[in-house]
Amino acid sequence: MIAGSLKMSPQWSASARSSRTRSLWLAGMVALLALLCGLSVTVGTREVDWADILAALAGQIDSIGQAAVNVRIPRTLLAVLAGAALGLAGALMQGVTRNPLADPGILGVNMGASLAVVVAVAWFGITSADAYIWTAILGAGCAAVFVYTIGSLGRGGATPLKLALAGAATSVAFSSMVIAVVLPRADIAGGIRSWQVGGVGGATFERILPVLPFLAVGFAISLLSARKLNSLALGDELAAGLGERVALARAVAAFGAILLCGATTAVCGPIGFLGLIVPHLCRLLVGVDHRWLLPFSALGGACLLLTADIVGRIVARPAELDVGIVTALVGAPFFIWIVRRQRVREL
Repeated sequence: MIAGSLKMSPQWSASARSSRTRSLWLAGMVALLALLCGLSVTVGTREVDWADILAALAGQIDSIGQAAVNVRIPRTLLAVLAGAALGLAGALMQGVTRNPLADPGILGVNMGASLAVVVAVAWFGITSADAYIWTAILGAGCAAVFVYTIGSLGRGGATPLKLALAGAATSVAFSSMVIAVVLPRADIAGGIRSWQVGGVGGATFERILPVLPFLAVGFAISLLSARKLNSLALGDELAAGLGERVALARAVAAFGAILLCGATTAVCGPIGFLGLIVPHLCRLLVGVDHRWLLPFSALGGACLLLTADIVGRIVARPAELDVGIVTALVGAPFFIWIVRRQRVREL
């Protein structure tokens, strides 16, 4: 027994070191998120001191501090929620499809949600926040099923490159449909075009509140799918041999991702590449275990979107760049790099 314990001790020690390392990275990510939240509230077209913000929160009359409380705090909260949702959705999609190129934007899910919302606004005149969210979730779900079906056709099934191509083609087609719907409607064209860029500007607590239940359910489903995604990573046959219901596990995880994508798109518009970048960076820190990867992807997504929002406010002063533009500038080269790394041989 003593000899057995001694033989196991190096493995246990390595596992303990790995857990400690991940815990340290987790603490660092939380600290970084707190720092970025502070910067997001204080940095902008006009700098705001924390003394002004605290005075406004205490009810003292201060126009600068009150403006920060009314505008920047909701904006920061929305950036955190949207970034966490998209980062987590990207990790889920990559796990469900076993496709390193998977991303809500690349696979056409965000654009499917956008098209559904635009059609509902232009043709059915929806105005309520709940209607926007339900419509976006329905559109995201239909787009995900359509892209996966098209990408599964032919020899080899749903290969990474076939899914990426199907998603890119679907995104372009849906984008053209959005333009076709909006062009004849000058009354909604301005608002739709601004929303299509993707951003967190103009956020209010009233705008955020309706989406919270959908995001909460999406987060819960996603995080509870971690062990099942670990099984799916071994392959369908081995996962089934371990007693996993492969189709059900994949459907539940995909539903969580669709909820997160649809709800976020309804509020912020389509924000691309975030779900692609974040899971790859987080794998470098914590490995492929989804029990760690999913929470880290949520934190990483929140940090990245906050950073994009802060950068967008600084580089174009006194105007602003929407986060959708900043993430596209970073994400497009990253996508090309991943494609080159994969060296996929068959369509």
